[in-house]
Amino acid sequence: MRLSHESMLDAVNEVARLTGDVALGMFASDIAVETKDDGSPVTRADRAAESIARDWIAKRFPDHGVLGEEFAAVNPDAELRWIIDPIDGTASFIRGVPLWGTLIALARGEDILAGAIYCPAVREMVCAARGLGAWWNGSRAQVSSVATLGDALLLTADSTFAQHPARGASWQTLTTASSLNRGWCDCYGYLLVATGRAEVMVDPVLAPWDAAALYPVISEAGGVITDWTGRATAFGDGCIATNGALAQEVRLRLGAS
Repeated sequence: MRLSHESMLDAVNEVARLTGDVALGMFASDIAVETKDDGSPVTRADRAAESIARDWIAKRFPDHGVLGEEFAAVNPDAELRWIIDPIDGTASFIRGVPLWGTLIALARGEDILAGAIYCPAVREMVCAARGLGAWWNGSRAQVSSVATLGDALLLTADSTFAQHPARGASWQTLTTASSLNRGWCDCYGYLLVATGRAEVMVDPVLAPWDAAALYPVISEAGGVITDWTGRATAFGDGCIATNGALAQEVRLRLGAS
Protein backbone atom coordinates (compact mmCIF):
# COMPACT_ATOMS: atom_id res chain seq x y z
CA MET A 1 0.00 0.00 0.00
CA ARG A 2 1.44 3.36 -1.08
CA LEU A 3 1.13 6.30 1.24
CA SER A 4 0.65 9.88 0.06
CA HIS A 5 2.10 12.66 2.18
CA GLU A 6 -1.44 13.47 3.30
CA SER A 7 -1.98 9.90 4.49
CA MET A 8 1.46 9.91 6.14
CA LEU A 9 0.40 12.98 8.12
CA ASP A 10 -2.80 11.26 9.22
CA ALA A 11 -0.92 8.06 10.06
CA VAL A 12 1.75 9.58 12.31
CA ASN A 13 -0.97 11.59 14.03
CA GLU A 14 -3.04 8.47 14.68
CA VAL A 15 -0.14 6.32 15.87
CA ALA A 16 1.22 9.06 18.14
CA ARG A 17 -2.16 9.64 19.73
CA LEU A 18 -2.81 5.93 20.23
CA THR A 19 0.66 5.35 21.70
CA GLY A 20 0.69 8.42 23.92
CA ASP A 21 -2.77 7.73 25.31
CA VAL A 22 -1.68 4.26 26.42
CA ALA A 23 1.22 5.84 28.32
CA LEU A 24 -1.06 8.53 29.73
CA GLY A 25 -3.26 5.84 31.24
CA MET A 26 -0.32 4.82 33.45
CA PHE A 27 0.97 8.33 34.17
CA ALA A 28 1.04 9.66 37.75
CA SER A 29 0.67 6.15 39.12
CA ASP A 30 2.85 3.97 41.31
CA ILE A 31 4.76 2.26 38.51
CA ALA A 32 7.84 0.07 38.84
CA VAL A 33 11.02 1.42 37.27
CA GLU A 34 13.84 -0.64 35.79
CA THR A 35 17.28 0.50 34.65
CA LYS A 36 18.44 -0.41 31.14
CA ASP A 37 22.01 -1.31 30.24
CA ASP A 38 22.68 2.29 29.18
CA GLY A 39 21.60 3.56 32.60
CA SER A 40 18.32 5.07 31.43
CA PRO A 41 15.00 4.24 33.12
CA VAL A 42 12.21 2.18 31.58
CA THR A 43 8.74 1.17 32.78
CA ARG A 44 5.94 -1.12 31.65
CA ALA A 45 4.30 2.04 30.27
CA ASP A 46 7.16 2.48 27.78
CA ARG A 47 6.85 -1.11 26.64
CA ALA A 48 3.05 -1.21 26.54
CA ALA A 49 2.89 2.01 24.53
CA GLU A 50 5.49 0.88 21.99
CA SER A 51 3.75 -2.50 21.66
CA ILE A 52 0.49 -0.76 20.73
CA ALA A 53 2.29 1.25 18.03
CA ARG A 54 4.00 -1.84 16.62
CA ASP A 55 0.71 -3.76 16.55
CA TRP A 56 -0.99 -0.91 14.66
CA ILE A 57 1.81 -0.81 12.09
CA ALA A 58 2.00 -4.60 11.67
CA LYS A 59 -1.73 -4.87 10.95
CA ARG A 60 -1.77 -2.10 8.35
CA PHE A 61 1.72 -2.11 6.87
CA PRO A 62 3.30 -5.54 7.44
CA ASP A 63 6.04 -4.81 4.89
CA HIS A 64 7.22 -1.67 6.73
CA GLY A 65 10.20 -1.60 9.04
CA VAL A 66 10.17 -0.49 12.66
CA LEU A 67 12.94 1.05 14.76
CA GLY A 68 11.90 1.64 18.35
CA GLU A 69 13.59 2.36 21.65
CA GLU A 70 12.30 -0.59 23.65
CA PHE A 71 12.28 -3.60 21.29
CA ALA A 72 14.36 -5.07 18.47
CA ALA A 73 14.21 -3.60 14.97
CA VAL A 74 11.82 -5.17 12.46
CA ASN A 75 12.42 -5.31 8.67
CA PRO A 76 15.43 -2.95 8.86
CA ASP A 77 15.89 -2.99 5.07
CA ALA A 78 12.27 -2.07 4.27
CA GLU A 79 11.66 0.89 1.99
CA LEU A 80 9.57 2.65 4.64
CA ARG A 81 10.40 2.49 8.31
CA TRP A 82 8.61 3.73 11.42
CA ILE A 83 10.74 5.23 14.18
CA ILE A 84 9.17 5.16 17.64
CA ASP A 85 9.93 6.65 21.03
CA PRO A 86 6.91 5.69 23.15
CA ILE A 87 7.82 7.96 26.07
CA ASP A 88 10.41 10.61 25.38
CA GLY A 89 11.21 11.82 28.88
CA THR A 90 10.70 8.69 30.95
CA ALA A 91 12.54 10.34 33.85
CA SER A 92 9.91 13.10 33.83
CA PHE A 93 7.12 10.54 33.44
CA ILE A 94 8.08 8.55 36.53
CA ARG A 95 8.31 11.73 38.64
CA GLY A 96 4.83 12.90 37.64
CA VAL A 97 6.14 15.80 35.53
CA PRO A 98 3.83 16.25 32.50
CA LEU A 99 6.43 17.44 29.97
CA TRP A 100 7.03 14.06 28.35
CA GLY A 101 5.80 12.96 24.97
CA THR A 102 5.45 10.31 22.30
CA LEU A 103 7.51 10.60 19.12
CA ILE A 104 6.49 8.89 15.89
CA ALA A 105 8.23 9.27 12.52
CA LEU A 106 7.98 7.66 9.11
CA ALA A 107 11.17 7.48 7.06
CA ARG A 108 12.49 6.32 3.73
CA GLY A 109 16.06 5.35 4.49
CA GLU A 110 17.34 8.27 6.57
CA ASP A 111 14.93 10.70 4.91
CA ILE A 112 12.20 11.56 7.42
CA LEU A 113 8.91 12.03 5.58
CA ALA A 114 6.50 12.71 8.45
CA GLY A 115 6.60 13.05 12.21
CA ALA A 116 4.52 13.77 15.29
CA ILE A 117 5.26 15.05 18.79
CA TYR A 118 2.38 14.23 21.12
CA CYS A 119 2.46 15.42 24.74
CA PRO A 120 -0.78 13.95 26.09
CA ALA A 121 -0.44 15.12 29.69
CA VAL A 122 -0.55 18.75 28.48
CA ARG A 123 -2.88 17.97 25.55
CA GLU A 124 -0.60 19.18 22.78
CA MET A 125 0.14 17.56 19.43
CA VAL A 126 2.29 18.86 16.61
CA CYS A 127 2.50 16.74 13.47
CA ALA A 128 4.00 17.43 10.06
CA ALA A 129 4.64 15.87 6.67
CA ARG A 130 6.86 16.96 3.81
CA GLY A 131 5.34 19.94 2.00
CA LEU A 132 2.15 20.01 4.10
CA GLY A 133 3.25 22.23 6.98
CA ALA A 134 3.19 21.55 10.71
CA TRP A 135 -0.07 21.39 12.63
CA TRP A 136 -0.54 22.18 16.32
CA ASN A 137 -3.80 20.79 17.73
CA GLY A 138 -5.34 21.22 14.29
CA SER A 139 -4.05 24.76 13.58
CA ARG A 140 -0.98 25.73 11.58
CA ALA A 141 2.23 25.74 13.66
CA GLN A 142 4.83 28.41 13.00
CA VAL A 143 8.18 29.23 14.58
CA SER A 144 8.64 32.70 16.01
CA SER A 145 10.03 35.67 14.11
CA VAL A 146 12.38 36.72 16.93
CA ALA A 147 15.58 37.84 15.25
CA THR A 148 17.85 38.88 18.13
CA LEU A 149 19.28 36.66 20.84
CA GLY A 150 18.53 39.35 23.39
CA ASP A 151 14.84 38.62 22.89
CA ALA A 152 15.12 34.85 22.58
CA LEU A 153 14.20 31.96 24.86
CA LEU A 154 16.80 29.18 24.76
CA LEU A 155 16.10 25.64 25.97
CA THR A 156 18.23 22.56 26.59
CA ALA A 157 18.43 19.27 28.43
CA ASP A 158 21.34 21.01 30.14
CA SER A 159 22.57 18.29 32.50
CA THR A 160 23.68 16.14 29.58
CA PHE A 161 26.25 18.75 28.55
CA ALA A 162 28.52 17.38 31.27
CA GLN A 163 29.37 14.62 28.79
CA HIS A 164 30.58 17.23 26.29
CA PRO A 165 32.54 19.97 28.10
CA ALA A 166 33.29 21.94 24.92
CA ARG A 167 29.61 22.02 23.96
CA GLY A 168 28.65 22.93 27.49
CA ALA A 169 31.02 25.90 27.39
CA SER A 170 29.65 27.09 24.06
CA TRP A 171 26.10 26.77 25.39
CA GLN A 172 26.97 28.93 28.40
CA THR A 173 28.44 31.55 26.07
CA LEU A 174 25.26 31.52 23.98
CA THR A 175 22.96 31.90 26.97
CA THR A 176 24.71 35.06 28.14
CA ALA A 177 23.42 36.76 24.98
CA SER A 178 19.82 35.58 25.41
CA SER A 179 17.01 37.05 27.45
CA LEU A 180 16.08 33.76 29.11
CA ASN A 181 17.17 30.13 29.16
CA ARG A 182 15.56 27.11 30.74
CA GLY A 183 16.17 23.37 31.13
CA TRP A 184 12.82 22.28 29.71
CA CYS A 185 14.16 19.15 28.12
CA ASP A 186 12.97 16.24 26.03
CA CYS A 187 10.60 16.65 23.12
CA TYR A 188 8.49 19.36 24.74
CA GLY A 189 11.28 21.87 24.13
CA TYR A 190 11.16 21.16 20.40
CA LEU A 191 7.39 21.48 20.44
CA LEU A 192 7.83 24.94 21.99
CA VAL A 193 10.21 25.98 19.19
CA ALA A 194 7.84 24.66 16.50
CA THR A 195 4.94 26.63 17.98
CA GLY A 196 6.82 29.91 18.40
CA ARG A 197 7.04 29.93 22.20
CA ALA A 198 10.81 29.40 22.28
CA GLU A 199 13.55 30.12 19.74
CA VAL A 200 16.27 27.51 20.38
CA MET A 201 16.38 23.93 21.67
CA VAL A 202 19.70 22.10 21.89
CA ASP A 203 20.71 18.55 22.80
CA PRO A 204 24.31 17.28 22.71
CA VAL A 205 23.23 13.64 22.34
CA LEU A 206 20.11 12.11 20.75
CA ALA A 207 19.29 8.61 19.52
CA PRO A 208 17.46 8.33 16.18
CA TRP A 209 14.15 7.60 17.94
CA ASP A 210 14.63 10.82 19.96
CA ALA A 211 15.39 12.90 16.88
CA ALA A 212 13.48 11.57 13.86
CA ALA A 213 10.03 13.07 14.53
CA LEU A 214 11.57 16.45 15.33
CA TYR A 215 12.90 17.03 11.81
CA PRO A 216 9.66 17.41 9.82
CA VAL A 217 7.96 19.20 12.73
CA ILE A 218 10.62 21.90 13.05
CA SER A 219 11.33 22.33 9.33
CA GLU A 220 7.67 22.41 8.26
CA ALA A 221 7.01 25.01 10.97
CA GLY A 222 9.62 27.24 9.31
CA GLY A 223 12.55 26.44 11.56
CA VAL A 224 15.99 24.97 11.01
CA ILE A 225 17.11 21.68 12.56
CA THR A 226 20.49 19.99 12.19
CA ASP A 227 22.94 17.93 14.16
CA TRP A 228 26.06 19.58 15.61
CA THR A 229 27.94 19.13 12.33
CA GLY A 230 25.28 21.05 10.42
CA ARG A 231 23.73 18.01 8.75
CA ALA A 232 19.95 17.72 8.57
CA THR A 233 19.90 14.14 9.82
CA ALA A 234 18.24 12.31 12.69
CA PHE A 235 21.11 9.81 12.59
CA GLY A 236 23.86 12.28 13.42
CA ASP A 237 25.53 13.96 16.37
CA GLY A 238 23.11 15.68 18.75
CA CYS A 239 20.57 18.29 17.68
CA ILE A 240 20.19 22.05 17.29
CA ALA A 241 16.70 23.38 16.49
CA THR A 242 16.02 27.08 15.97
CA ASN A 243 13.59 29.43 14.35
CA GLY A 244 14.69 30.62 10.91
CA ALA A 245 15.87 34.06 11.92
CA LEU A 246 18.42 32.90 14.51
CA ALA A 247 19.62 29.73 12.81
CA GLN A 248 22.95 30.99 11.48
CA GLU A 249 23.92 33.03 14.54
CA VAL A 250 23.10 30.26 17.00
CA ARG A 251 25.17 27.69 15.14
CA LEU A 252 28.06 30.11 14.82
CA ARG A 253 28.04 30.87 18.54
CA LEU A 254 27.80 27.17 19.40
CA GLY A 255 30.76 26.37 17.19
CA ALA A 256 28.62 24.08 15.07
CA SER A 257 29.33 23.64 11.39
